[in-house]
This record gives sequence, C-alpha cells and structure tokens, in this order.
Amino acid sequence: MPTHGSMTKAGKVRKQTPKIEGKPRKGLPPRIKNRMKYVRRVEQAVAR
Repeated sequence: MPTHGSMTKAGKVRKQTPKIEGKPRKGLPPRIKNRMKYVRRVEQAVAR
C-alpha cells in the first residue's frame, strides 16, 4: 500500500509559514453572550 509522503518531509510547509498573532476579540464569546440573553429573557422574566 503506497504512503502519502515520506516522514522526512513531514511538517515542511507549516514550518515555513510565518507566525501571525491572533487578533484580540471585540466582543464576548457566543457561549457567554447567549447565556446573558437567556438570563435576561427567561430568568428575569420569571422574577417580575
């Protein structure tokens, strides 16, 4: 069964690409934002 390339070439392209730093997040992650919306919509509506 043929292989998909030799182990000597493994990771060649990734090592050659320059490292780019990630951009800082502008807002909250969706998980936290959805939780806040749920609290406003459901939990606080019951308290009224």
